[in-house]
Amino acid sequence: MHETASTNIGERMGRSQELSDSKRGPVIGGHLGNKSIRDISWLLNIPRSTVSGIITKWKQLGTTATQPPSGRPRHMTGRGQRMLKRTVRRSHQLSAESIAKDLQTWCGLQMSPTTVRRELHGMGFHGQAAASKPSITKCNAKRRMPWCKARRHWTL
Repeated sequence: MHETASTNIGERMGRSQELSDSKRGPVIGGHLGNKSIRDISWLLNIPRSTVSGIITKWKQLGTTATQPPSGRPRHMTGRGQRMLKRTVRRSHQLSAESIAKDLQTWCGLQMSPTTVRRELHGMGFHGQAAASKPSITKCNAKRRMPWCKARRHWTL
């Protein structure tokens, strides 16, 4: 049996930075030299799952280089998101169209109202129209106000 190269368990756990090309080369070299994944992991002090992933990627793609991320890049930057959040917090009743126009003038971001709604939804803002309350007459509203104020601090 092999002794563990790292005695501190915190050193090997957790999410770390991506492995450099200079570390990936010896992994493939060890694999081509018929070393086991466990031996390569122990010799280079790299987790077995990482060694296995590097070897699998090399077999599938023929390279160990970092691949570009999948999917379309996000349209809105962090700065644009902060501007959007600030705009909505300042005035809750703005329409998505007016917010899109404001972002165009302030940040130069060309954005559709649909994108604005999607971004706001992702930030936790959900637009809803107020429920209509047709049965509350002026007379009834005057009587309700003192009743509500008297019971403002009720708890269950």
